[in-house]
Amino acid sequence: MAKDFYENIVEEITIQMPFYNTDNRVPKEIIPGATIQTFWGDNTLLSVVNIEPMVEVPLHTHPHEQSGIILKGSLEMGIGGNVQVLRPGDIYIIPGEVEHYARGLEVGASVLDIFSPVREEYKF
Repeated sequence: MAKDFYENIVEEITIQMPFYNTDNRVPKEIIPGATIQTFWGDNTLLSVVNIEPMVEVPLHTHPHEQSGIILKGSLEMGIGGNVQVLRPGDIYIIPGEVEHYARGLEVGASVLDIFSPVREEYKF
């Protein structure tokens, strides 16, 4: 009886305080040359995106707000008709339903994207 009680507490703590490492998540290719590794809670989804040099994630929209920061490399990003080259430390915020694209430049890019609400199709 006591064993079940303690196992339930440990399980509850694990569910409430999850920790992850990107080394333990298999990347998923979203288009040739671009992969994501996703992690999510109830209201947000984090996506580590790696884009190879000169690969473009084409112009698209979705209902989710998307924020992100460039971790490595450089990226050309277009948001609602505004285009800018982004480098490590640069941040962007894309409202839902606004057209946007991203293209890796000479060395490609690693990006952390944050979506709210959770993109169900990115849960894997």
